[in-house]
Amino acid sequence: MRVYKRTHHFSPFVISLLLLGILTLLIQGCGAGAQSSSLDATVTAISRAIAGTATAEKINAASTGDLATAQAEATRQAQDISATQTAQLAGRDVTKLGTATVAAPIIAELPSYGLNSSSGRVGWIHDPLTLDVSGYQQMAYGNDYMNVTAKNFVLAADVTWNTQYGDSGCGFMFRSNGDKQNPDQYMVLATRFANGRVIFTALADGELANMHDFYPKDADRSFQWENGTTNRIAIVARDNLIEIYTNGIKLGEIDTTQPPKQIGLPAKPLPPIDSSDSAAQEAYEAQIEEYQQIVQQAQQNFAVAQANYQEGKGVYTDGFLSMLAFTQGGQTECKFDKAWLWLLEP
Repeated sequence: MRVYKRTHHFSPFVISLLLLGILTLLIQGCGAGAQSSSLDATVTAISRAIAGTATAEKINAASTGDLATAQAEATRQAQDISATQTAQLAGRDVTKLGTATVAAPIIAELPSYGLNSSSGRVGWIHDPLTLDVSGYQQMAYGNDYMNVTAKNFVLAADVTWNTQYGDSGCGFMFRSNGDKQNPDQYMVLATRFANGRVIFTALADGELANMHDFYPKDADRSFQWENGTTNRIAIVARDNLIEIYTNGIKLGEIDTTQPPKQIGLPAKPLPPIDSSDSAAQEAYEAQIEEYQQIVQQAQQNFAVAQANYQEGKGVYTDGFLSMLAFTQGGQTECKFDKAWLWLLEP
């Protein structure tokens, strides 16, 4: 199992933005003009670390900020290694791939997403990966096949998490242009907040341009939010539609051409039955404090998303992919197992 412990430090706004920010959609009556230049600058900083570093790892010959050049180099490198890397099966005959032992689990899972073996081909099959990150507002990422870009695809993995705080989480980055300075990219992240939350964000020119969120429990009764539990998280990207699944259940879809929208707030933590239980009361008060902090941050984030959203901005069709882990504090461990990328045919 490969273990990554790369970390980067980010401001409170950015971590809240990417992991908790979708709560911004929850707040009623937020204005659209509360954009802050300092907040935007921080968003740009995290974007540089994610997209730029990921691209540089395997696309050294590509020109930063030029997606076409990066993709051309990625294609060349993929062709060079395809003969020796059995895990990367892109380009092999679909009929043969459909009967291959290594691809059989993928073929069996595709119907969960309304697809079958004739819909495309394997992009890569990843070995077990652990993203281990600790400290205050840190990030880790990893992908052994960063040279592979994807347009329309399915990306899935079993995700097991252990986070000290409920606003830390695990997920994916995709359709990144690899620009170190002003990246365009999408993210889907799952956190343990409110018994589970799945967050979609879009960055345009390094700034938050769109966001949506889902409560898995609303559709997926099997979703587990507790530490040490495992959920299978998958995304299906087809042109402007991004479908999100947990444990084979579709939570919903995002039309990337549509603006952020507000939904209801999650339920507040419940007070202890026995108010004389000091330990239980203390834990409850800590939960309420965290809840209120998240809601407050959500108001700011929603205002930024609304202010930055423009029709046609934040709509991407191709780019790089990676697995991600974020921590708000303490230690966060995200284990990705049975991860694979399926490239959909045009």
